[in-house]
Order: sequence, then structure tokens, then C-alpha cells
Amino acid sequence: MPPKVVVISGPTASGKTRLAVELALEHGGEVVSADSMQIYRRMDIGTAKPTPAEMRSVPHHMIDVADPEEDFSVARYVEMAAARVDDILARGKLPVVAGGTGLYIDSLLSGRTFARFDPDSPLRRELEEELAARGGAALLRELSQVDPDTAARLHPNDSKRIVRALEVYRSTGRTISQHNADTRALPPRYEALTITLAFARREDMWERIDRRVDQMMADGLAEEVRSLLDSGVPDGCTAMQAIGYKEMAAALRGDGDLLRAAEEIKLRSRQYAKRQLTWFRRNEAARWIRWDSRPDFAAALQASTKFLRDFGI
Repeated sequence: MPPKVVVISGPTASGKTRLAVELALEHGGEVVSADSMQIYRRMDIGTAKPTPAEMRSVPHHMIDVADPEEDFSVARYVEMAAARVDDILARGKLPVVAGGTGLYIDSLLSGRTFARFDPDSPLRRELEEELAARGGAALLRELSQVDPDTAARLHPNDSKRIVRALEVYRSTGRTISQHNADTRALPPRYEALTITLAFARREDMWERIDRRVDQMMADGLAEEVRSLLDSGVPDGCTAMQAIGYKEMAAALRGDGDLLRAAEEIKLRSRQYAKRQLTWFRRNEAARWIRWDSRPDFAAALQASTKFLRDFGI
């Protein structure tokens, strides 16, 4: 049987970090972050990265493992996070995977592997030159000859995925569709008890998100983003596309209206929370804890402990 882990998932601002720490303290665990933006160093306020006080001496992994300028991928996350989870298991501890990035969580649990690539390889440069010379439609037609399943899902403007699909085929002789099918046939790497947090009323979730953004502004989000820009982090890199950073950077580069940027961050965060809930609802085995107007962590810890006991932990 695959080794057992606990997953705490849910939308932004739903209390995942707090419950993960409570469970780790109660059951001898360590937390493995599954947040695609907390991986970046120097991005603390806008990612709601847990403070040392909030960690309460519980070891946290997969936080501050990359610089904002880096092109960090889900493949790299799975490789690094799986090593952390396996080490925690080997030491007789309980891995508590906590975060809101559903793709990271699902890929880690399934043991999904990814065709390796080097963004600076000669083949990648060659394909990008072809893209510039011939256009996305021409490369998509080429892809359709070797991998019609993948090509049918892509738009000619989706240049990044077109280039990646052709790169995999030219370097391995196998298509991304074949690679993904082989991966899905593998047994899962871990057996997971997933506990998903949410609010019973959407309005309570919106209010909690708004309060969090207000607190971020009070804590110095604008100054954090300005520091990143001043240090040379480019606006267009993946890290700076995160909610909070993209809107604040635009304001700092533009008219300087930080209040309007904060309102946009609230809107984008609410929209993101809806997408997260849609993703997490796909897991029919998840145990849901739905908060009333405010999270009740004592009751959640009690319910979660029962879930763990029933799960065999």
C-alpha cells in the first residue's frame, strides 16, 4: 500500500495553515506547503506566508525554495516536495500537505512524472526561433501531424504549450499525450486523507478575503512589491503574475493608486477562490469542514482527528 499522508486544501484565506499546524502539533507531523507562490523568497506579505509565530516551531517545507526570477514548474515542485514527504515518512513523522494549488497537490499525490526540459537548451531556442519565423498556427499544424490529441486542445496563440509539446516529441520521440497516459496508469504515490476547508456562506469567504488584503496593505505589500521591482525582478516573470503582485506592480509603475490596486486584488482573490473550490469539488473522497461566519479551529481539530483515526493514522 502507498504510504499515508494528510492533505489540507481549500480556497485562499480559509485557514489551511492554521489547521495544518494544529494537526502537526497533535499528531507529530511536519507541514509541506502546496502553494505555488510561497515557494518564492522575498515574497512574504502578498503570499500570506506563515510567520515563525504562526508556524509554532512546526517544521515547514517547500517555502522559500526559489528566487522570484526563476521559472519554477509543477515538475520541479513534485520532485522537491516528494523528497521532503519521503524524508518525513522515513523519520516516522506525519506529512501534512497544506495549500491551495490543486495542480501541485494532485501531481504530488499521484506521483505524476514530467518529461524533463531545459529552458536554455538549443532545442528550445530552435523552436522559439521557428515560432517567431513561422507563427503559432504553423507549429500547431506540425504538432497535429504527430500528436493530434494535444493539438486539438491548443489554440494557435498558446505558443508556450505548442513549443513544449513539440520539444517533448523531438527530444524523446514520444508525445505528451503518450507520456501523460503512461503516467495515469501508474498507481498513486501516496494514499491521502484530504480535508477541504470552505465557508458555508460565500459572503463570509468574501469578507475574510477582504480583511486579509486590508491586512496585507497595512503590513506593507506595496513596499514589498516596490522592493522586488527595484531589485530587478521583471514584471513579466511568473512570480510577479501572482495575485497581489501583478496589480500592485501595475499601480507602482503607473498612476500610483494603491487603494484601487487593493480593490482589484480583492476582486481577483475572490475570483481565484471560486476557481479553487471548483477544482477541489472534483475530489469525491475529500472530507469537508465548512465554517460558519468564523473558523472554529478547536472543533475542526476534533473532527480532523476523528478523520485521521478512521483513516488509520
